[in-house]
Amino acid sequence: MLPGLEPAELPADAIEIGRILDAWGIKGWFKVLPYSADPEALFSSKRWYLLPAERGAKTFSGTGKLAIKEAREHSGGVVASAHEVDDRSAAEALRGARIFVPRSSFPTAEKDEYYWVDLIGLEVVNREGAVLGQVTELLSTGAQTVLVIAYVQDGKAQERMVPFVAAYVDGVDLQARRITVDWQPDY
Repeated sequence: MLPGLEPAELPADAIEIGRILDAWGIKGWFKVLPYSADPEALFSSKRWYLLPAERGAKTFSGTGKLAIKEAREHSGGVVASAHEVDDRSAAEALRGARIFVPRSSFPTAEKDEYYWVDLIGLEVVNREGAVLGQVTELLSTGAQTVLVIAYVQDGKAQERMVPFVAAYVDGVDLQARRITVDWQPDY
């Protein structure tokens, strides 16, 4: 295992939230590519779980836990430092590592705000109770977020897209795993 990285089990609720790009400076800091425009989960978690890069050179194997000293925004990106990673070569050894944090360590979302990971898999129904399908992914179009909903019609897999905006979304019930929308099956 690398310096600063202790062997660990990946938590059952672990979510991949970014990856380490490269070393930053000479004191063990590293650049991070967050998978979210708002990387609060990176900033709020003091323990990151790392898996090796899926492709390319692998400098470690298995799952490792990294104790984070500090993570912050810098010049439009994110940089971080970890305990026991105190020079450039130790930070370079982390290059390509995939970063996971437990979902339970994410900051609490505000009212009517949702983490995309919590919406994937929810059933979507319209006001009349017709099942429109299941959320498979979300797309950011710049102006709005769009739900991608998978369904089967005449034995064929289909997709429909519904803007995730108040004009069409009546409510999200995470407990019931359901989103209610003002949308018709033939739209």
